Amino acid sequence: MRPFDEMLETDGTVRMAYAQFGEWLEGASKEFLTRKNDEADMMFRRLGITFTVYGDAAQTERMIPFDIIPRILDPQEWDYLARGTIQRVDALNAFLDDVYHDQAILKAGRIPPELVLNNDAFRPEMLDMDLPRRIYAHIAGVDVVRTGPRDFFVLEDNVRTPSGVSYMLENRQTMMRLFPELFATNHVAPVERYPSELRANLRSVAPIGVDDPTVVLLTPGQHNSAFFEHAFLATEMGIELVEGQDLFVDDGLVFMRTTEGPKRVDVIYRRVDDDYIDPLAFRSDSMLGVPGLLSVIRRGRVTLTNAIGTGVADDKAMYVYVPEMIRFYLGEEPILQNVPTYSLRNKDDYKYVLENLESLVVKEVHGSGGYGMLVGPKSTKKEREEYTKRLKADPDAFIAQPTLALSTCPTYVDEGVAPRHVDLRPFVLSGQRTTVVPGGLTRVALKEGSLVVNSSQGGGTKDTWVLER
Repeated sequence: MRPFDEMLETDGTVRMAYAQFGEWLEGASKEFLTRKNDEADMMFRRLGITFTVYGDAAQTERMIPFDIIPRILDPQEWDYLARGTIQRVDALNAFLDDVYHDQAILKAGRIPPELVLNNDAFRPEMLDMDLPRRIYAHIAGVDVVRTGPRDFFVLEDNVRTPSGVSYMLENRQTMMRLFPELFATNHVAPVERYPSELRANLRSVAPIGVDDPTVVLLTPGQHNSAFFEHAFLATEMGIELVEGQDLFVDDGLVFMRTTEGPKRVDVIYRRVDDDYIDPLAFRSDSMLGVPGLLSVIRRGRVTLTNAIGTGVADDKAMYVYVPEMIRFYLGEEPILQNVPTYSLRNKDDYKYVLENLESLVVKEVHGSGGYGMLVGPKSTKKEREEYTKRLKADPDAFIAQPTLALSTCPTYVDEGVAPRHVDLRPFVLSGQRTTVVPGGLTRVALKEGSLVVNSSQGGGTKDTWVLER
């Protein structure tokens, strides 16, 4: 079956969202596009926009490929996506507040308690802790795929330390420098206000009684794969970028070391994983966190975003139950549907998956970044046999999904403009209210026929345009 082409109808005519851009693209020569592509490449190299590929001994630092042809969504498409992602994140926040307090959804039998309480990402240290505005996931990234004109599916939720928003912002800045004429003629919703909205969002969840909160961004350091993003966001928000050694706890408060002496910190946007955030509470060998930080959070005298323990909500085993969370907490039907998913802890699903590996995508429950997965249709018999051994050894650690025919967008590749598969990560902010920036990060599989869009697996990114009219 031919995948849905977001630019072209089946008869080859250009869809309305792409109408104006399509005319421009038709008149653009390959030489012109090649020159612009080279300019974009030079801009990204000059900015040093890289990410780290762990386990790649040959080349750990890579530049994320950027595609100069935007992905375009019309206002109706975006309204549907925005409402669906906001609904989903509101339910996830309600779920997190519940499982660390009354656990009503578990008592009602809507989610198996052992899936939550035995989950490695569940943090008993957070039980009965009241957080500002009852929010745990202040920044969320919801990965969405498309298979038809109005057929959008959520592939996964990211509510621990979601990344990629800096690439969304740099992609837009690059496109505006390369093609200012396109922004003069197309009514593209701006994304540039995201840093100021994020800062306001973080300030809105400051501890009670703090009127002018100090916000910092806590990074593991320059060797982290997303360090560029950490530095970029701190600069754009006008806040300090700090490492664990720059902060300390004293008299029940968190302070930052400065040249003018200690300064109280009220909100910490952390990009350090739970295990490393406080060596007194979690991993004692961590050099990345702040000793005693959890004790200050418990007293309500500092806010950590995202909160400790949010990972229990974006576990792939929990993903299956998000539609049920929406019904339970919001009393609504899900706007966006899940991809049909097989849980291998279910005997019937386990049997079906083993018998149909060649047609399924199998993922580790705790996996991310495209690592550790099996794409059945692209796998060899030997790979499937090896993967079967892993499934039999620990079936609860895996889920499986059918291979979706992901939509394609025009993409500039060596041979010219050609369709390539894409997904989308809108970024949702939860604070005084829940909002989503118009657009998000479009990731594109640059290899012909590939469905794997992760940058760590050879994918690239595009600017995402949401038309205002």
